[in-house]
Amino acid sequence: MRQVMYAGNRIMSVTDVRSVPPGPGEVQIRVAYTGICGTDLHILHGDMDARVGPSAVLGHEMSGTVAECGPGVSGWTPGDPVTVMPVRSCGGCRTCKSGNAHICPDLEFLGIDSPGAMQELWTVPATLLVSLPRGLDLAHAALVEPTAVAVHDVRRAELRAGERVLVAGGGPIGQLIALVAGHAGADVLVLEPDPYRRKVAAELGLACADPANADALHEWHGGHHADVAFEVSGAAAGIETAIEQLCPRGRLVLVAIHARPREVNLHRFFWRELTLLGARLYSRSDVETAVHLLATGAIPAAALISRIEPLERTTEAFEALENGDGVMKVLLDCRGQQ
Repeated sequence: MRQVMYAGNRIMSVTDVRSVPPGPGEVQIRVAYTGICGTDLHILHGDMDARVGPSAVLGHEMSGTVAECGPGVSGWTPGDPVTVMPVRSCGGCRTCKSGNAHICPDLEFLGIDSPGAMQELWTVPATLLVSLPRGLDLAHAALVEPTAVAVHDVRRAELRAGERVLVAGGGPIGQLIALVAGHAGADVLVLEPDPYRRKVAAELGLACADPANADALHEWHGGHHADVAFEVSGAAAGIETAIEQLCPRGRLVLVAIHARPREVNLHRFFWRELTLLGARLYSRSDVETAVHLLATGAIPAAALISRIEPLERTTEAFEALENGDGVMKVLLDCRGQQ
């Protein structure tokens, strides 16, 4: 079978390897599509070499079908459409026992800490499988994982219908958050400087504005600032804008990964009694909700998928996402030579 290996120094290569049958408690998946996300770009840049190591197989946003079940596995049949919840917790620490296994201190993230989905056949513990409806397009189902991130972020905010929501950053996760928040009954505005991303947002029916356009902001809130702001841009300006636009007792949900410390206006937090919430991953219920949203069309996946490339064009797919010129989600088609 073929798999994509990260060899360090921004090098990705497609390699033929021998397929190994699944072991006890494992299921082998015939991967259909794997999405490329911002974390994968960080790895490609060498930012996570100490964690992923050489000859790593990346990828954690995926869809596929069951190919083979290992000894002791029940409840799954070859051909079943599935996705994977790509996180494994220890199950025994205080964090896990308190119901927060998704932020276990010893969490293993598949596609980072262990081999991921950028390959034709992927073997994972059966406990990580999530069933997909048979009518759901597998290309669309590759967006389950990022949609689960958005579902978790909105739940973390304890969002209520009718609240005003500002999303700073109109990339894939930002627009998914906006869609999930809108589905929950919020009044949402996305702030995004890139014209292409604003165009996609408009096509999705989202209100979107350039953050430099102060008039658009004022027209939206009319002097009544946001109840909740999601910082998804990863930029210092995004944090500053999100905090500035929050009303008294507003909630700031930090979604983006900020690789360096940022200056934060703590006086604003004090003066308006703001709340800062971190939002990292997701629970199984978040993943199951994401499947439902995609299956019912509440998340219009087709409008978010810009390109689908075969495994042989993995380098070009990464470059397209990195350049950010006219792309949102980029998927790898892993179904080639079987």
